[in-house]
Amino acid sequence: MTGTPHSVRPVHALLSDGRTVEIRPAQPEDHQQVVRLYEKMSAENLRLRFFGASRLSGRMAADRLCAPPRPGHRALIAAHAGQVVGVAEYETAAEPTSAEIALAVADDFHHRGVGTLLLEHLVHAAREDGVTAFTADALADNRLMHKVFADLGLNTARRFDGTEVHCTIRLDPDEHYLTAVDERGRTADTASLRPLLRPRSVAVVGAGTKPGSVGRAVLKNIRRAGFTGRLYAVNPHAHAIEHTPCFPGVTALPDPPDLAVIAVPAHAVPETAESCGKSGVHALVVLTSGLDRGEASALLAVCRRYGMRLAGPNCLGIANTEEPIRLDATFAAHRPLPGTAGVAVQSGGVGIALLGGLSRLGIGVSSFVSLGDKYDVSGNDLLQWWEDDGTTDLALLHLESFGNPRAFSRTARRVARRMPVLTVDAGRSTAGRRAAASHTAAAATPTMTRQALFTQAGVIATRTIGELLDTAALLHSQPLPAGARVAVVSNAGGAAVLAADACAEAGLTVPELPTGLVTDLLGLLPAGASAANPVDATAVVGAEALRACVDRLCEHGAVDAVLVALVPTALAEATGDEPLRALTHSAPEQRSRPVAAVLLDQADRVRLLHTTGGGAVPAYADPQDAARALAHAAARTRWLDRPPGTVPELTGTDPAGARALVDGFLAANPEGGWLDPRQCADLLDRYGIPHLPQAWAETEQEAVEAAACLAGPDGRVVLKAHWPGLLHKSDQAAVVLDLEGPEQIRAAHRDLTARFGTVLTGVLVQPMAKRGTELVAGVVQDEVFGPLVLFGLGGTATELLADHAARLAPLTDRDVHDLITAPRCAPLLFGHRGSGPVDLEGLEQVLLRLSQLASDLPQLAEADLNPVVARPDGVTALDVRIRVLPRHARDPYLRRLR
Repeated sequence: MTGTPHSVRPVHALLSDGRTVEIRPAQPEDHQQVVRLYEKMSAENLRLRFFGASRLSGRMAADRLCAPPRPGHRALIAAHAGQVVGVAEYETAAEPTSAEIALAVADDFHHRGVGTLLLEHLVHAAREDGVTAFTADALADNRLMHKVFADLGLNTARRFDGTEVHCTIRLDPDEHYLTAVDERGRTADTASLRPLLRPRSVAVVGAGTKPGSVGRAVLKNIRRAGFTGRLYAVNPHAHAIEHTPCFPGVTALPDPPDLAVIAVPAHAVPETAESCGKSGVHALVVLTSGLDRGEASALLAVCRRYGMRLAGPNCLGIANTEEPIRLDATFAAHRPLPGTAGVAVQSGGVGIALLGGLSRLGIGVSSFVSLGDKYDVSGNDLLQWWEDDGTTDLALLHLESFGNPRAFSRTARRVARRMPVLTVDAGRSTAGRRAAASHTAAAATPTMTRQALFTQAGVIATRTIGELLDTAALLHSQPLPAGARVAVVSNAGGAAVLAADACAEAGLTVPELPTGLVTDLLGLLPAGASAANPVDATAVVGAEALRACVDRLCEHGAVDAVLVALVPTALAEATGDEPLRALTHSAPEQRSRPVAAVLLDQADRVRLLHTTGGGAVPAYADPQDAARALAHAAARTRWLDRPPGTVPELTGTDPAGARALVDGFLAANPEGGWLDPRQCADLLDRYGIPHLPQAWAETEQEAVEAAACLAGPDGRVVLKAHWPGLLHKSDQAAVVLDLEGPEQIRAAHRDLTARFGTVLTGVLVQPMAKRGTELVAGVVQDEVFGPLVLFGLGGTATELLADHAARLAPLTDRDVHDLITAPRCAPLLFGHRGSGPVDLEGLEQVLLRLSQLASDLPQLAEADLNPVVARPDGVTALDVRIRVLPRHARDPYLRRLR
């Protein structure tokens, strides 16, 4: 415990009222401030803290807390605006796995979450040090402290002893604890964003006098939108701009604004931000681009020092159309239409496209944030804001990067239960990333990693902005389909064929309709119609007949959605009975199933047809766009219908032994590297992952002796050459199979030695495995996303066929099921052409244990089990490669600002 663990390096975090505090280890130089903390405490709070009101107790506590580091002791400080507002510490005694804790918070910072935040960070530091339980003694009438312990979310036991209560807190964070942390984080995040998204006053700093300046454009947009708060311009060369009073500097403003929009040259941004902080500004939107590293660092440091939330830099701005806010602090050409879609983008160009598209559709925007370079405010922040803003019912994201993907995933899973969350899957290419050389790392593409995140979180990932708007139009206007069965109805056979093909290509089904339903439909449609699905309503169909057909399909239950493909005909023009009226002169909001239209002559890619009943029907120019939107809606239904899943508790694991093994390897190899076969086998054994028996041999005689011990019933063994960094044994002809008897083994060993010479460090001897389905299971530790578990078809063809699926660890039981069923080879596992299923439970255990291994060991850079042979009687890894690197654990759920 002599170093400073990663978890207690200085970080900033949010209190429940949105203010920012710094959490850092206590230092000797903090002594005077800690003494002052206790000196300012009321006599009652001193009594509750020290069981008496002596001021001397506070000085003694400061002496202990600010002493130089010592084994078994950790002390953390919470500082706001440079002043210590809370302290927490623990110290172990005879039992190193248990530690006594103490906590104190300044009187004027009670009920703001300081104590709980300190405890969260103290818990993480303690777990890194091997502490499994906290103990604390408190007076029975110290209700505030008991509430802190109760609200923490950890398992707490209490024992009453007269006027005192002895508490024991188990430090095994579970789902209940993480949920409690989520709730505290959401409360704090939402409070911190109010000055940004619901400001009472705004100053535009750098509002230019020339019409073409960015600052002036923002000022004009704010006035044009009808912002109801106070508005100021800052420019030393003008008295008024756009009919707005102008002041020479932020410090000259009559009142500190909640929000400052900064549009000054890059070199002036840090100084401008400093002025804002000193003046009491609570949030910044920095439009300026081109900040160098020093300017960027200075800007963020200023924001943290003064507790200002920051959108940008290099961004388009922000908007909030809610009443009575009406804020448009962007330099977009058109004002966003008020509505219910929350939008967060990193690209300003994408933001303009989405704002325009949502306005054209009539969906509109509740709030819009251009994240730009995303120094602070992120997509995760916005999801939490939309979750509670009372207006947003559709979340649209364009994220080019993720700061904390696992925290994002957890938030998105929760928010997606309440509203659709859509994203454009940007950055799908591998141009910016390079995989390592092993099978698993080579297969784990950026696209696969992002798709795993989105799939697990319930985020609807589209490939283009157009597809995102297509899907948003359907989800905004129609109920979700119960499944993937679609009825295609058309007044033209060719249009029906195109629509049916599009549905099939999107993963939907166009089933034959039941006989009774066919009879009903033919009774509603003109003579010559057919109703097998697609339903050919004929070119002469009128609005009433078509509406009756659509309504009957929606009522029956044989399909989950109806896709109506229409083309204009002269017959409809002659009779004035336009079939499109079947959709616009009805009340689709009363239908229990979604209805979408395909209008092949339509100029717009997608639009909403408003109906006489006050609803809307999405109409698409291309059947493929409509089908993809329906497929995304069906996928959302499946995700909502399935249980969230839990991470199973595994038995027979030895995380401490595994950490000791890896620590020992890294002590001898500080740069990291590949474990040798014996270390790989040892690591798998510590997590109960089955693998083929093996023996290490460095000489010919050792190989013969090992074979005698390991040979199976048929007496055959395999020899595998080994040297550090050897990955593709088959490509190097470094594997010799089907060896029987000492002479063949000696000959094989001599051949390997002759071919590979001094590079060869030894051979691995294993019995020949029984035949089975060859699979690959592995882990890649992504620097940003964390551990990714990969599964699919294995053997020598694994990279060629690329039949893989992936999920982010830790895996839930549902994730494991998805992993096993997702690859194209899945039918081989469940029984194919009369063969029985493989040991599915054993396969699930291998994946769950790999997931746990990767979650416990951040040093695990990659693990490749290939092949893993699955048979009805068991699952066994035949070949294993594991690489470790010197990395620190980073709790993705620990509350802190980036």
